[in-house]
Amino acid sequence: MAQLYFRYSTMNAGKSTEILKIAHNYEEQNKSAALFTPSIDDRYGRGKITSRMGFQRDALICGENNDMYKIAKEKKPDCVLVDEGQFLSREQVVVLTRIVDELNIPVIVYGLKNDYRNRLFPGSEALLLFADKIEEIKAVCWYCQKKATMLIKFKDGEPVSEGPQVEIGGNDKYVSTCRRCYAQKIPLK
Repeated sequence: MAQLYFRYSTMNAGKSTEILKIAHNYEEQNKSAALFTPSIDDRYGRGKITSRMGFQRDALICGENNDMYKIAKEKKPDCVLVDEGQFLSREQVVVLTRIVDELNIPVIVYGLKNDYRNRLFPGSEALLLFADKIEEIKAVCWYCQKKATMLIKFKDGEPVSEGPQVEIGGNDKYVSTCRRCYAQKIPLK
């Protein structure tokens, strides 16, 4: 029976690499995977899933005339893979549940759980509510050896805790940290 998986972590845990690996493994077995990514993440080009290790694949953009349900129904992939799930809308997550429940196609979504202000992203909140399986991917704190669970955003070299929820960036703007190291830089609220 198909299920909706939400696999989350902080940055630099290998989420995009995992998606690319899963797609490759399906194709090695002569199966197909439909890959999706939100349009907001354009660091490496729109409609691209790119790992920090340099691997890249084209993906369909969620929304923007790409009806995920219709595509899954017509193409009948063996699996649907979604990168940057934190940027999905609640409505898009509900569409993913329909792909699982009505089309019996497994859906695996990777993304961040919380932002640098330690608030849930709307897509992550919906995924935490609707996913059949929730799995944490471990990452290591930038400053110590503990498990990273939070993000620190930097602006002009200084940690910040206020501002817009979404500002696309990589290691130039964000680092993954444990709670203790986060609190040493930004007081917990």
